[in-house]
Amino acid sequence: QVQLVDSGGGLVQAGGSLRLSCAASGRTSSLFTMAWFRQTPGNEREFVAAISRTGSGTNYANSVKGRFTISRDNAKNTVHLQMNSLKPEDTAVYFCAGAARLTVTEFNTTIEGYDYWGQGTQVTVRS
Repeated sequence: QVQLVDSGGGLVQAGGSLRLSCAASGRTSSLFTMAWFRQTPGNEREFVAAISRTGSGTNYANSVKGRFTISRDNAKNTVHLQMNSLKPEDTAVYFCAGAARLTVTEFNTTIEGYDYWGQGTQVTVRS
């Protein structure tokens, strides 16, 4: 089994930055593509960004492209999401996700592709 712990959320002014972290523990050798999703009340969880196992491939939602950067450090079993130029519409609970199947690439943007989830971290962007 794998456990994911999200952290780094908070309250920030529009235009500001935050860096989210996801720490993996347990059978981390079974983790392949990692991703971040976000969710607002009453809405479905939506894809934000994903990164391949080696880190060589990334994919972003159009709404965050050019502002967010996903990265991973396999030696430390961590994944990060650097969020710059934040907007009020980025306000959400952000979840780290991990895929246990090699066939799930960074272009998989559906929640069904991911097997492990963090508990979520709240990001609030004030205008």
